[in-house]
Amino acid sequence: MANQGVLHLIRKFDPTATSVGVTTTAIAVFSLLGSPLLFTSAIGAEPSDRPNIVLIMADDLGVEVLGSYGGTSYKTPALDTLAREGVRFTHAYAQPLCANTRLQLMTGLYNHRNWIAFGILDPGAKTFGHWMQEAGYKTCVAGKWQLQSYDPPDYPGAELRRGIGMQPEDGGFDEYCLWHTGHTELKGSRYANPVINENGKFRDDLQDRYGPDVWVEYINGFMERHLDEAFFVYYPMALPHWPMVPTPDSPEWQDPAKRDSEEVRYFKDMAEYTDKCVGRIIDKIKQLGIAENTLVIFYSDNGTHLKVTSQTTTGPVAGGKGETTDAGTHVPLICWQPGTIKPAVNDNLVDSTDFLPTLLDAARRPLPSDELTDGISFYPQLLGQDVATRPWVFCHFDPRPGWDKDRFRLIRFARDRRYKLYDDGRLYDVPDDRLEQRPILEKDDTTDTKAVRKRLDAVLKSMEQ
Repeated sequence: MANQGVLHLIRKFDPTATSVGVTTTAIAVFSLLGSPLLFTSAIGAEPSDRPNIVLIMADDLGVEVLGSYGGTSYKTPALDTLAREGVRFTHAYAQPLCANTRLQLMTGLYNHRNWIAFGILDPGAKTFGHWMQEAGYKTCVAGKWQLQSYDPPDYPGAELRRGIGMQPEDGGFDEYCLWHTGHTELKGSRYANPVINENGKFRDDLQDRYGPDVWVEYINGFMERHLDEAFFVYYPMALPHWPMVPTPDSPEWQDPAKRDSEEVRYFKDMAEYTDKCVGRIIDKIKQLGIAENTLVIFYSDNGTHLKVTSQTTTGPVAGGKGETTDAGTHVPLICWQPGTIKPAVNDNLVDSTDFLPTLLDAARRPLPSDELTDGISFYPQLLGQDVATRPWVFCHFDPRPGWDKDRFRLIRFARDRRYKLYDDGRLYDVPDDRLEQRPILEKDDTTDTKAVRKRLDAVLKSMEQ
């Protein structure tokens, strides 16, 4: 049966296509694109028990931060262990900014299909929280929300958008513990003395507490409370997002007056505390005796902050948050489930729309045949199945309208593991030109780049509204 993630594209070429008999149409479509079919085998009953799922997404962390991806500036032992014991993807991509990625992650749709404004999730959208509830999972979200209201009151057009997004209680989660659930100007701190809404009530016991510690404690408590049923945890981290301030492991934390002091040098402490938070969740999973029945997925919403330069085994890498280069979009993806996922390095393409169908495949409740998604499940790959994989990644990036987002413009590209084609005709050989300073123009095409251009241009044209 065809993976439902191809139906959006197939119907661009054949509006009558359905999941029944879609294979013939898909063959024609992907022959045109010069790409393999995006079909995955049906997920069977083995392993028979549905796993618990913990999805962790860092905020502003590019691949260069982790030791398992060649980073040398920071100590990341917990994530490096997950990468060594699980599957580490080398070609996972996100949108250049957090809201853009999180909308795709939660809905399985590219931004041009459901975008309203920055920091706004359509209150009528169906999230992976809703889907996992329908699959019989207890669901939890802890960390950063920022999907209900974003523009400050004096920003032009704010009156049209303030408070129109999705409330956390409507997002498909049975329990939540969240920062930034309302207006931006009321969000308060995410780190020292955090402002956190727990299941509809703001906590009043967080003086001298650190937000990431609160969320890890909440997640660990949720897992312990629901040991007797399948659960889904979504942890959209605040770390290591600006402001770059001390963590409880920083010497300055001991002085309350210094806890909000901002310096880029604190990024190191924040990156390492990111790893520490993940490690504490993994330790709890092991302590509860559920490691073999818990799928842990670690991802990031975009690249590292522009002010941060990290050292790697191949040289320094400057952060590229907000940019469509690899520095802004190439992110880590690590999947771990002892006994089910064998250690491997996976070079196949993944983007943020792929998570929803992957989660549902893991839950043994694949998307219904009439449900459209831009995502392609990578769960069969975690099981070691020999399946056709995503041949390209598409990006529609435009974070407007939104406060501080007028500096951006619409950018669209399609890419494979080597080449990236923008809709203005610029083609880049990314491994040879990671900063995208030497575009290959159509007049300079070789036989190979001409074929690549034709294939990726067909993807771009298929995504036109």
